[in-house]
Amino acid sequence: MPPLAELEAQARLRHLTITAGLDETACESRDDLPPGTRTLLLLSPDEPAFWPAYSQSPEFNDAQPDPMDRWSRRVITDWAKDLDATALFPFGGPPFQPFIGWALASGRVHGSPVGMLVHPTAGLFLSFRSALALPWATQVPAPVPRPCDSCAGQPCLTTCPVDALGPDGYDTTACKSFLRQDSGQDCLTGGCLARRACPRGKLHGRVREHSAYHMAQFL
Repeated sequence: MPPLAELEAQARLRHLTITAGLDETACESRDDLPPGTRTLLLLSPDEPAFWPAYSQSPEFNDAQPDPMDRWSRRVITDWAKDLDATALFPFGGPPFQPFIGWALASGRVHGSPVGMLVHPTAGLFLSFRSALALPWATQVPAPVPRPCDSCAGQPCLTTCPVDALGPDGYDTTACKSFLRQDSGQDCLTGGCLARRACPRGKLHGRVREHSAYHMAQFL
């Protein structure tokens, strides 16, 4: 069966990256993984290569609903078949798959001061397109310490112009109201300022158009 390095190369060919993973020993209960799963790999967009490729896809250009979800189903389901694996998605429920629980159990993803998940290389730009449930064991990305604990100043806490993000939760009403104002256009077209302030995220290479797409979907 392919080792992790080969799986990572296969993911990059599909403009994806393996951001985290866990095996049956990382879960409190065997029931936390789909039946028959020995290894679970979490897949995210491979920045900055993802957006240019995705924006040329038939799903993006056919004017039908949910283009990114449909792209994910097509590309990742086909890959899963090649691997004799199962593709799982963070959309299309209920029931919904426990992606946040899987991510935290991996030890490579942690909670941030503003409530979003944080990743050692994606920062607060972490997102998941799918997970591959493998019926065989393979190496997974190694756990890492929580990057926020060594982040000087934690700028994500003080960057939001309307203080919508913090340890007490996410004020979506304030956020959306700001995005509809002229003063909120930089957030709307360039992405959440708190995400952009994360030092790890600054090195991630997220394309501005990719952020604008998600902000428009959110609004």
